[in-house]
Amino acid sequence: MNIGDAARASGVTAKMIRYYESVGLLAPKARTESGYRVYGTDEIHTLRFIRQARRLGFLVEDIRKLLALWQDRSRASAEVKAIALEHVAELERRIAELTDMRDTLAHLAHHCHGDARPDCPILEQLAHEFSIDEPAKCH
Repeated sequence: MNIGDAARASGVTAKMIRYYESVGLLAPKARTESGYRVYGTDEIHTLRFIRQARRLGFLVEDIRKLLALWQDRSRASAEVKAIALEHVAELERRIAELTDMRDTLAHLAHHCHGDARPDCPILEQLAHEFSIDEPAKCH
């Protein structure tokens, strides 16, 4: 099948298929005499695997490792679990960071009168450097 057919069958856009080939997640395909790439069921399975890994937020380098482990039938599942747990820890860190951002913005919005006055604690805090780890100081 050509790249358009592969895109439809895998749920991955043709542009992303080309990208995955360029970064080495998918082996570059030989071209027909007319210049079309030809994909088979193995590539479709690989593209679906990549799509699912991306949906779970894995980065390209982790997907590369997971693909290698998926294709290695003598792998130890402990290696896969270690990659997954590292990713869970990263997701938890990002969730905590997003929660802090949300809480800071909610606090600032709560202290903003939202009326015709020019005083605005949101803009005041944006104009001053502060860390997400520090609580916003509102008046």
